[in-house]
Amino acid sequence: MKTFAAVDIGSYELSMKIFEFSGKNKMREIDHIRHRIDLGTETYFTGKLSYEKADELYRVLREFAKIMETYKVDAYQAYGTSAVREMENSGIVLDRITQRTGIRADVLSNSEQRFLDYKSIASKGEEFDRLLEKGTVILDIGGGSIQISQFDKGSLTTTQNLHLGALWVRERLGRINAKPSQLEELLGEMSDAQLSMLKKFYFKDKEIKHVILVDDYLSGLLNTKNEHTDRIGYATAEQYQKLMEFMRKSSTGEIAVKLGISEENASLLFIAAVLLNRVMVMTGAELVWAPGVTLCDGIAYEYAQKQNLLVGGHDFEKDIVDSAMSISKRFMGSRKRAETLENLTMVLFDGTKKLHGLGKREQLLLRIAAILHDCGKYISMASLGECSYQIIMATEIIGLSHVEREIIANVVKFNHEEFINYEELSNSSLDMQAYLTMAKLTAILRLANGLDRSHKQKFKNIKVQLRENELILTVDTREDITLEKGLFTNRAQFFEEVFNVRPVIRQKKSL
Repeated sequence: MKTFAAVDIGSYELSMKIFEFSGKNKMREIDHIRHRIDLGTETYFTGKLSYEKADELYRVLREFAKIMETYKVDAYQAYGTSAVREMENSGIVLDRITQRTGIRADVLSNSEQRFLDYKSIASKGEEFDRLLEKGTVILDIGGGSIQISQFDKGSLTTTQNLHLGALWVRERLGRINAKPSQLEELLGEMSDAQLSMLKKFYFKDKEIKHVILVDDYLSGLLNTKNEHTDRIGYATAEQYQKLMEFMRKSSTGEIAVKLGISEENASLLFIAAVLLNRVMVMTGAELVWAPGVTLCDGIAYEYAQKQNLLVGGHDFEKDIVDSAMSISKRFMGSRKRAETLENLTMVLFDGTKKLHGLGKREQLLLRIAAILHDCGKYISMASLGECSYQIIMATEIIGLSHVEREIIANVVKFNHEEFINYEELSNSSLDMQAYLTMAKLTAILRLANGLDRSHKQKFKNIKVQLRENELILTVDTREDITLEKGLFTNRAQFFEEVFNVRPVIRQKKSL
């Protein structure tokens, strides 16, 4: 049995859940502690945290640390989300948290945060996979932004982030002294243009049956018994419209009294309700499901996966790959060529493990780089490397950190351009270790690219053997590979520079 604590330093509240794991696939929440603190309003608009708010933050986290001691937790994980990301001095604040509370916290990038929210839904089991089999949108409403991810036949096809978070919207509308009666109309004006563009460019004619809601505002209402729905956590489109009518006719104070929440929470709940309504109308969804999970559930689920406390379940790596394939398709990438490079890079990666010493996560990064290797040609054939880099850095791939995305972008870029020294990387967040990973993956991708220089997929099978200072690549083909052999040297030189091993092609002609 293991006990684990998940801590969320959120935009609107501090939250900690204590979980117990007993046996395979048994994850049980045993406590949930919440403290209301509005970090987002300050950091979104000033970039800083006031002394009073910082002092309150440290005090509550010290209390969380004492609660962990009481439960004798075996491990914990604490994350800051968008409010911490927006702080100009986030590094200093995180260091103070460690010094004053004993809790070490990390900052999640937006894509990492949304991926954990996504895992929190998966912690609910079979219902998640069942809904994804039909057209489904996950609407993740945060304090600073919302994330909309679309699934088709179980595969993630697109994910987009829109600057329409509940706290952000309330602050913006508060600045123009909007009346409560104007709120829905003004929010519609803020959101509809972005949602219509989203539908036009990404959803097109895809049929969407379900919306899965993740938020800290409206989910609580949908997960309590009320006269507007007949199944806890679910609402049909018709039932949801009745719920909207109730909220439209009620003041924020009346909503607060009826639901037993503060007026401040009621205002955020109404904003979330309007955003959900706009998404349901835009997609034509027939059903909304609010599983009632939080980021803490996703943090615990990921911990359990890494510790092999949960077996099986949803294939999240496939979702990352599906997302990359969708991006490649959007920028007119060649699927056949991408599959060829992907296969070649995986064979080379597996055959050179003794040289590179990288793991499964780096293998995934290489796989995605192979899929996106030519996305920049959509903009310019002459500046393929730089354009590919810009596309990847500007396109969110849910489940990858900012550093991981930057590694992929550079691997793709330097597959086409001259590799540079670490000191020459400008405006980069990569440390030396990440730079070395980037160099190794670039060397492998360049080698794979050299093996298919004609883009004609000539090699049926490749056998990789490491012999002293040579990497023997035995290719199985009866086709003419004069071009591949002739141009291979340039591609192989960088591999030799990185690994001090010379790649050599040998042809085996099958009957």
